[in-house]
Amino acid sequence: MSIPRRTARSVRVLGVVSASAALALGAAGNALACSIGDFSATAKCDGGKGVIVVTDVDRSGTSAHISLFLENNGVEKLVGEQDVRGSAQGASVTFAEDWQPAATYRIHVKAGGTLVDEDIKPNLTTPATACTPATPSTPASPSQSASPTPSDSASASSPATPAPTPSAAQSSTAAAAAPASNAPSAAAGQSTLAETGAASHTGLIAGIAAALVVVGGGAVFFGLRRRGADSGR
Repeated sequence: MSIPRRTARSVRVLGVVSASAALALGAAGNALACSIGDFSATAKCDGGKGVIVVTDVDRSGTSAHISLFLENNGVEKLVGEQDVRGSAQGASVTFAEDWQPAATYRIHVKAGGTLVDEDIKPNLTTPATACTPATPSTPASPSQSASPTPSDSASASSPATPAPTPSAAQSSTAAAAAPASNAPSAAAGQSTLAETGAASHTGLIAGIAAALVVVGGGAVFFGLRRRGADSGR
């Protein structure tokens, strides 16, 4: 059975379109597939210490395993391993490796089974200058006015000490001694009496004088009475 020429031409056109679509899809798939070109590494300083950062810009988001090796005179040492899942913006993992200047590191990437299993080329060589340790900031010393002086602290922390209350014996003694302190001394009294013409025997002399006055008055009285009696005879 023969196929019409028009039908055969349509089939050929459809085949060409299908092949073109397959090629386009394949190219797009290859463009989105994870590759070693999606990975990069750099040596940086963080807080005065060295670190190595590996970045993955794989748009497909394929999980990848990163292995970091230090090469030293042909001898390799595994520094660390981490997993990363790439993104269009880039995803990074950081190895806390305090690297030395001009050191060489090999970074191996394995992703998507057998899709990627190779090293980042070329190997990473660290800068010729080591990281400078961060200088700690000196705290500001407190001002002298802010710190309390010992006397202020003692007066603020301890209550004021009350003045001692005099005892009853001391009060009575002070009360008894008060008049004595105001009284004139013996020498002062004698000086005052001498100035006024009196002495310590003033009372005795006054008594004797009064007695003499009484005796003299009695003698005069009796004398006058006797004279009157004699004149009446």
